[in-house]
Amino acid sequence: MSELVDEAVVHARGGRGGDGAATFVREPFTPRGGPNGGDGGDGGDVILEVSPDVYDLAYLARNPHQRAGNARQGESSNRSGASGKDLVIPVPDGTYVEDERGVVADLVGEGFRAVVAQGGRGGRGNASLANRRNPTPHVAERGETGEERRLRLELRLVADVGLVGLPNAGKSTLLAALTAARPKIAAYPFTTLSPNLGVAGEERRFVIADVPGLIEGAHEGKGLGDRFLRHVSRCRALVWVVDLAGVDPAADLAAVRAEVTAFDADLAGRPSVVAATKADLVEDPPAIARTLPGEVAVVSAETGQGLEALATRLADLAARGAEAVPRKPYVVLRPGREPFEVKVEGAGFRVEGRVVEHWVAETDFDDERQIAKLQDRLRKEGVERRLAEVGARRGDEVTIGDRTFEFFPEDG
Repeated sequence: MSELVDEAVVHARGGRGGDGAATFVREPFTPRGGPNGGDGGDGGDVILEVSPDVYDLAYLARNPHQRAGNARQGESSNRSGASGKDLVIPVPDGTYVEDERGVVADLVGEGFRAVVAQGGRGGRGNASLANRRNPTPHVAERGETGEERRLRLELRLVADVGLVGLPNAGKSTLLAALTAARPKIAAYPFTTLSPNLGVAGEERRFVIADVPGLIEGAHEGKGLGDRFLRHVSRCRALVWVVDLAGVDPAADLAAVRAEVTAFDADLAGRPSVVAATKADLVEDPPAIARTLPGEVAVVSAETGQGLEALATRLADLAARGAEAVPRKPYVVLRPGREPFEVKVEGAGFRVEGRVVEHWVAETDFDDERQIAKLQDRLRKEGVERRLAEVGARRGDEVTIGDRTFEFFPEDG
């Protein structure tokens, strides 16, 4: 059985928008043909989509750089460029996505999608830029670069029932007895190093997850730590697995419950049952079970004792949990990209942004009033301040669109 990969860091980049075209009508008997440059296409988006055919994040862990398609530039005769192809990446049900600002999306449910890196918008051609003040623009807008994001993906298993207990409590053996799953089983702690899933039941089928063993301090990252505790948060019902042959089963149960509650207090209210395992290894299993709080099922995976009754009880818990813990996907909406971006380009600087590039493109540089208006717009938009923040000094070259200027800030 291959190890389940439940974490991945992905560098996603949307496709670049196509440049607009700056062309003019060139036809016989039309000496003053107007602008006819088409718009560039929009860049493709990077999209995560829940797929039932994907079970973990192994593909993204091996291929962390994901890019959508770039768009084509506009052409003459008002022909728009083709948009870039979206990159749709299948991910398993229960994928949790974060970036440096926090949660991006929680992907639950087959077919649910989230755009994680938007493609750049296409630049307008000179036909679209023509207006009453400038009916024959000789320039066009450049396409925007695609959005780039560093994403951290976690798989939080979507299971109906979670088996939770100390290392070597018998969770994997119990999973194998209740389902067709065949996890690695051995007589030493931490045999299970990744969660295992199995399907149980006949008329009422439900999914059981074997969560790797927890130790005291797991919610703080000790032992296997909270890397696996997050899987418990998806489970609609919990089975507290306790080894009846242990030194103090009641203390073991209390320790595991404390760790799960410390990680997420809401989990304490989930439907649950205590599975007291390894009944075949002790003389009086019912007597020991009575020392455990809550509903207790005494079982032995070796002899089959109590397994049928436990399976029926788990089906009931899974049904109750489905009503109490509905699974809903969501996407966090945040403000869009910055109106412009300043980049160091060789010995100078480049300002990229649809709005500021449009202002430059529509300016008649033979008209001093329009030049003054452009300078005022750029100052109010914060372009001068941002240039100074990234190190631009008086006299440096600054490129916006197809125009290059010398940087002379107003306060200088």
